[in-house]
Amino acid sequence: MKIGTWNVRSLVRARSLKAAGMELVRHKLDVVGVQEVRWDNGGTVRAGDYDFFYGKENENHQLGTGFFTP
Repeated sequence: MKIGTWNVRSLVRARSLKAAGMELVRHKLDVVGVQEVRWDNGGTVRAGDYDFFYGKENENHQLGTGFFTP
């Protein structure tokens, strides 16, 4: 099992989540924790071959954490 961490700096821009999912496939990672997601609320979305679980950022669209799992 390959586990990693990634400071994505932001997933707010269009197609950022898809690009992140493609990088995980390219590096053959199983679980990745990410920082600075910057998304409202919290939830789960599909990103290519991965599920992306994320939590709430602060009021200024800073911070926020999440993780990818296949």
